[in-house]
Amino acid sequence: MEKFNTILYYCYSPIANAEQFAADHLKFCKSLGLVGRIIVADEGLNGTVSGLESACKAYMDAVHADERFAKTEFKIDEVAEPSFIKMHCRYKSEIVHSGLRDASIINPNEQTGKHLEPTEFKEMIDQEDVIILDVRSNYEHSLGRFKNAITLDIDNFREFPEKINELAQYKDKKVLTYCTGGIKCEKASALLLHHGFNDVYQLHGGIIKYGKEAGGEDFEGKCYVFDNRIAVDVNSVNPTIVSKCYNCGTITAKMINCANPECNEHITQCDECGTKLEGCCSAACVTNPRRRPYDGTGYYVKVPQQVNVAVK
Repeated sequence: MEKFNTILYYCYSPIANAEQFAADHLKFCKSLGLVGRIIVADEGLNGTVSGLESACKAYMDAVHADERFAKTEFKIDEVAEPSFIKMHCRYKSEIVHSGLRDASIINPNEQTGKHLEPTEFKEMIDQEDVIILDVRSNYEHSLGRFKNAITLDIDNFREFPEKINELAQYKDKKVLTYCTGGIKCEKASALLLHHGFNDVYQLHGGIIKYGKEAGGEDFEGKCYVFDNRIAVDVNSVNPTIVSKCYNCGTITAKMINCANPECNEHITQCDECGTKLEGCCSAACVTNPRRRPYDGTGYYVKVPQQVNVAVK
């Protein structure tokens, strides 16, 4: 029986007529039987796709055959079943929403932090003149993070630029940035350099590659991923769980979305509280008439919401 793969990738490379490219690329992915989510922007590609191993290989070969994306690196996971329900390929202003769209200031193809391979990152993280900076959002680093990492109170990566002043005290340190797959660090490290940080690095391939090539040592907890797996294991050397239930404080690695679609909060929640609150983050959300049925996973397929005609 053929295996399934889920592949994660990004590539900063200019795309002419990117909106049309997105439409054509969607048709191509569907022709291979893939499911997933791809963002296309003038600056490049960012995607996670899933399907049969042969289909994923055909997709990767096609991407590499396009000279614009020949340098793309894919992180490949073998999965029991496809990690998405549908295939989406959408045109957006950025491949990762940061608000940093001025290429004359921030351009990952021209300047970013020095790329560290996982083994190099592992060798540096315990040095005295080093700080480790997690550039991901609250719900991501609450689930898992590197030991002694500095985390930021942000709900979305677009808030990262607002936190630069808080990091000014570390300008004389070696700043090692990391994120899930590397894409956020490309812009985060470039922005740090723009603001006068002189010694900036980034974990090449992110947490996912670090887990595959360096055993994930000293990454505490699990790594949040943007598909229906929700979280994946990283550390095979000294694994721990650091996340706590949003409701009762019990140690748990389970991440859910609140069953109230008007809330949809990302939280870590133990099974006992999940059952008690029917997959909701609070008693108030349990009473919402649009509450989605809770099946124990806390993952919900996105469906179009009904238009409020009165408001419109």
